[in-house]
Amino acid sequence: MALATLTLLAAGVVAGAVGSVRIAPADVARIVSNYMGAGFTATWPATHEAILWNVRLPRVVMGALVGAGLSVAGAAYQGLFRNPLADPSVIGASAGASLGAAAAIAFFDGVVHLPGAWAPGPVPLFAFVGGMAAVLLVFRLATAGRQTSTVSLLLAGMVVGTIASSLVSLIMYLTDSQARDAIVFWLMGGLSGANWRKVVWLLPYLAAGLGILLWHGRELNAFLLGEEAALSMGVDVERLKRWVLGAGSLLTAASVAFCGIISFVGLIVPHLVRLLVGPDHRWLLPVSAVTGALVLVVADTVARSLPWISELPVGLVMSLLGGPVFLVILRRQLLPRT
Repeated sequence: MALATLTLLAAGVVAGAVGSVRIAPADVARIVSNYMGAGFTATWPATHEAILWNVRLPRVVMGALVGAGLSVAGAAYQGLFRNPLADPSVIGASAGASLGAAAAIAFFDGVVHLPGAWAPGPVPLFAFVGGMAAVLLVFRLATAGRQTSTVSLLLAGMVVGTIASSLVSLIMYLTDSQARDAIVFWLMGGLSGANWRKVVWLLPYLAAGLGILLWHGRELNAFLLGEEAALSMGVDVERLKRWVLGAGSLLTAASVAFCGIISFVGLIVPHLVRLLVGPDHRWLLPVSAVTGALVLVVADTVARSLPWISELPVGLVMSLLGGPVFLVILRRQLLPRT
């Protein structure tokens, strides 16, 4: 945990230094320390401070928050469903958020705005509402009486996600090329629009979701033995499902609302962390948070540092790098050895 945190801090310094305008890592550390009251004498250009504070630091913080949120949501879902292939999009939050964002871009962008300079734009608002609405629909479809079947959740999530994705395609077909291009770019996932306003809006949702899941770590450990075993150990299974699904969906919808679809973070990071610290969710969840933050910060740094292109969406980079990594994990850990 300590090593991962130190590595994350180092990655944040490097991310602040890398860009079209190079800033010495030592200057990055001094500038950040000055904002915290250290009182270093400024030996760097004023433009460096403006670039770091207004552009790069919000992007690093946003990447860390989203990476942590998606990783913890993925780890919790894998424990709840007892399925190593579960990820934050498994019950439709990402697809619902995509539908909300596509509708906002195509029909409401520039029209619907909340008052105030710090209010989010229509795209994050519609995406968040769409993601949470999709999860509520999936939960309602999978619930009979007071019982919610995890198998039914997976099936309903797949169906609702497919319908939402089809509606996104329909919206893209019916809109003009400018809106279509904006939707495609949003679906690729990226941190290029990060700023402190978005960080402030995102932080409470992620803090709430992370806190709820960390609080239920011990109960998730019992759930790994099966629902009947968890019941015999005094776990309120249905209540646990509601809390985990709600918190995981909150993390996913909030992350996707501001950054678009970023794949593989919530799938790969829990697998890697589980190999290092084991299946105990009291350790798995917090270490996944730090590791997920590290992975996304590094991926975003790579995405905007390629010499032959100005910037790639970080969601695209994660898909290109995460797919082969997951195949290696699958080959070594999930398939029977012959």
